[in-house]
Amino acid sequence: MRVLDVAAVSAWSAACVRSLEVLRPAINGINVYPVADSDTGSNLLHTMTGARDALDAAEPATAAEALAVLARGAVAAARGNSGVIISQVVRGIADWAAEGGDLDGAGLAAALAHADRVATGAVSRPVAGTMLTVLHVVAAAVQEDTRPLAEVAATVAAAAAAALEETPKQLPALAKAGVVDAGGRGLVAVLDALAAVVGGTFTEPEHELTVAAELPAAEPAPYAWEVMYLLDGVDEARLPALRKELSGFGDSVTVAGDGSGSHAVHVHCADIGAAIEAGLELGRPRAIRVEPLLTPTPIEPGGGLDRSVVAVVHGGGLAELLRAEGVAVLAVPDGAKPGVEDMIGLFNEAAGRHVTVLPGGLDLTAAADAAAGHAMAGDRDVVVIPCTSPVQVLAALAVHDGGRRVNDDVVAMAEAAAATRRGEVRIAGEESLTWVGRAQSGDVIGLVDDEVVLIEPAPASETNLVAAAMSVLNRMLTLGGELVTVLSGAAAPPGVTAELAEQLRLEHPEVELTSYASGQAGAVLLMGVE
Repeated sequence: MRVLDVAAVSAWSAACVRSLEVLRPAINGINVYPVADSDTGSNLLHTMTGARDALDAAEPATAAEALAVLARGAVAAARGNSGVIISQVVRGIADWAAEGGDLDGAGLAAALAHADRVATGAVSRPVAGTMLTVLHVVAAAVQEDTRPLAEVAATVAAAAAAALEETPKQLPALAKAGVVDAGGRGLVAVLDALAAVVGGTFTEPEHELTVAAELPAAEPAPYAWEVMYLLDGVDEARLPALRKELSGFGDSVTVAGDGSGSHAVHVHCADIGAAIEAGLELGRPRAIRVEPLLTPTPIEPGGGLDRSVVAVVHGGGLAELLRAEGVAVLAVPDGAKPGVEDMIGLFNEAAGRHVTVLPGGLDLTAAADAAAGHAMAGDRDVVVIPCTSPVQVLAALAVHDGGRRVNDDVVAMAEAAAATRRGEVRIAGEESLTWVGRAQSGDVIGLVDDEVVLIEPAPASETNLVAAAMSVLNRMLTLGGELVTVLSGAAAPPGVTAELAEQLRLEHPEVELTSYASGQAGAVLLMGVE
């Protein structure tokens, strides 16, 4: 098959439904709520069945028209977060086809790249290790691919399967449950069906998935609600405000268009009325559906798996460092403050009933505190350890021991964070008056526990940055210390940490030094003494 035509689109929609009918029990079985919907397989099947039925009732003349009908049917029938996302995958392909390009191999590659952008844009807080991650890997795998359609489709299916296998490494809750992402598994089925139809090799699926986690014998009581409705007559410019409002009292927020003026709204929240009223203020809600959400079943105690430690920090480098230690991390852009949905989403990435939060700053601590008692946290026991600097986060993690009792572990981490003295080296952005004199723009400023203790005149060379850092460290080490941790910011010169390490070795050979690149804006160097 050289291009995707009307018959192929119709065959694809039918193949998706047949595959999901077979796989639905297994996909539901590997669900790890709240990482995915409570019935991911059923939601995906309902969504794609609605899309197929809409196409069967229409008489499209072109593949672009067929895909547009398929997208509208998917959005109208979408259930759950997974259903909304799969509807946006179809819509993204349809939008690209509507521009007039042929859906040959190169066209399919370009359409999937557009679908990746559309689906990601519909989700208020994308999470690594979910079906969005699988879609992103697929789009990257065939970027600018110009091979024949069947070869590109085969690569798409293979890339999706490989990406699915990686999801437990990207999301701790999946790793601890021993399963892949349920929504991602559904997306693989949809893309497998596309590759099989295009290649002329589609057969009825016979395989089942191995379920690594047993389902609970009795359903727990609902603790919140999944609210979905279609919203008509809304000004698209006001949709970001709707997403923000919904994110203020819920999570798993998606607002997804069908390309013809209607939008599917989805949110998990404790206040059903507020979710519907938010839509009433902007347009005409219809097809309102409310389903109970079940309290996540905690992992059985033992081996430390009944608790998780998560962190919220500024700086991509620091976030990657923490993820390498197996910690679920929310990386917040510099100068931004995480919303309630961001924090609830972080809590829900963790496995177990007990969640300890390590926030890398005062503003992040306040955000974590605000979300810790939120209704959408369910019955999770969330404890926030106050930290005013990322070096305190690292100090707390250094003493974390999953084998200890939960309370003892929290106390040990809190004590380690509180006992870590903090220093910073910054470059003044403007003229200011400090306790040690007037600082001019461009001067190097040293701080200990947020108090300015020295000023080095501009320019901020490597030499005076190291001099300022050593002066700050000498002040902190007067009270003793065995370990110095240095985090270099985005503005740090490449050789400054090596020079600082050499100078510290000469002046304090008894002290151990560890240094990392944090990628943070603001401070050039963050330092901790333990």
